[in-house]
Amino acid sequence: MDHSKMQGMNHDNMPGMNTPFMPAEMAMHEKMMRAKGANANETWARKMIEHHRGAIAMSQIVLREAPDAKTRQMAQKSIAEQNKSIGELQAMLRSMSKRPQ
Repeated sequence: MDHSKMQGMNHDNMPGMNTPFMPAEMAMHEKMMRAKGANANETWARKMIEHHRGAIAMSQIVLREAPDAKTRQMAQKSIAEQNKSIGELQAMLRSMSKRPQ
């Protein structure tokens, strides 16, 4: 649910709420809340996949907007590491005979 469209929920003046990262953070949170499985193992894997995807989305924002080379380099490294972790979690789901996401 996109809470930002609810009446009385204007967050524009709250610190940290009006940044290029907010949509990615909110999307990650919503997807993590919806990620569920048949047991704790599957649920954890699915929530972590969404967490890693959120980190990728935030790193992509850095690559678009940050001028600092070191920050951009760290964001690129983060994307590679997050993709590796997602692959490991997808393999774990397959090993449990669960569909990957």
